[in-house]
Amino acid sequence: MTELLKLENLSAGYGESVVLEGISLSLEEGGSLALLGRNGVGKSTLLITLMGLTRQHGGTISWCGANINRMPTHQRAHAGLGWVPQERHMFPTLTVEEHLTVVARPGEWDLQKIYGIFPRLQERRNNMGNQLSGGEQQMVAIARALMINPRILLLDEPMEGLAPIIVQELMGVLRALVKDSGMAIIVVEQHARLALSLTKQAMVLDRGRVVHASDSASLLADKAMLDRLVSVA
Repeated sequence: MTELLKLENLSAGYGESVVLEGISLSLEEGGSLALLGRNGVGKSTLLITLMGLTRQHGGTISWCGANINRMPTHQRAHAGLGWVPQERHMFPTLTVEEHLTVVARPGEWDLQKIYGIFPRLQERRNNMGNQLSGGEQQMVAIARALMINPRILLLDEPMEGLAPIIVQELMGVLRALVKDSGMAIIVVEQHARLALSLTKQAMVLDRGRVVHASDSASLLADKAMLDRLVSVA
């Protein structure tokens, strides 16, 4: 398969502060990566760096074979990087449908397809952003990223604070994306076993460095290793 994303010896952070050091990874088209680790080790910073929102101190980010180190955030989105931020970034005075159509780009993902996987959003399409539950806001955040028709989806803590029934619903949607759409994903998630069950590759960060990389199934099967790396119960 075609290599979609490649990081080589990436270092990045905020201002003079270096958070990530020597990060290297490769993800093919249609690939899936669980990005794991304890709180504060740089997982979200890596996704934010991919979107061009940190200061890059060294190394390279290649997208479809081209160096995008200096590419502005909006151009990265147009090139096919879809980002679902942890904060969701709802606009209180926009309706659900306006959240989706304002960012829409031509492609497979349109309102009809979004409403097919998220029927609740169709029911709530005229509700404002501040009238939605946390689960509905997360659906909007994922749907909004899909509406730019990305080649990769970057998900930052998509299950955080959600009721179990909503987690189950979102996991079904994400599994279908991984299996059927050919879209690549990188998912940052505190619920390590959920992320590993969703992905093919796993990477664990500690203090801004890669301390483990393997296939997801192997790490999921090694409870002792997983507990040691990410302190899950």
